[in-house]
Amino acid sequence: MSKSPVRDLIVGLFVIAGFTAIAYLSVSLGGLTYTGPGGLFLTAKFDEIGGLAPRAQVVVGGVKVGQVTAIDLDEDYRAEVTLEVNGNLAVPEDSSASILTAGVLGDQYIALEPGGSDAMLQTGDEVPYTQSAIILERLIGKLVQNFGGGDDE
Repeated sequence: MSKSPVRDLIVGLFVIAGFTAIAYLSVSLGGLTYTGPGGLFLTAKFDEIGGLAPRAQVVVGGVKVGQVTAIDLDEDYRAEVTLEVNGNLAVPEDSSASILTAGVLGDQYIALEPGGSDAMLQTGDEVPYTQSAIILERLIGKLVQNFGGGDDE
């Protein structure tokens, strides 16, 4: 009878470890992050964002430095994307932002390319140079139109 409490304790610890692992995976895969206070909030305006979504990564040189926090329309009907980047990152004011795709059919993310200016962007500033997403369906449509709809002479 003395083995039953030990066995119950082991089973209880195993269940707690299982719930802890499930909670950790849920938070990790869900993309919930905390970068702490002092993040740098920037905006970038694009003509086309494709499948970009909130919580998409913001990278510099392939290293994640932040995420997309909001996507809205501005008064000119352009997509206005709010980026939260690491507060320790100094982003030159002539930097550019591009929407890229991870792999052929992967998720879209924003790549920041730092410029060469000595002046840095501050919270609330706009990234001046942007490159919109390339829509694969449009490219395929143009390719089919150019090669399939040729002149019959």
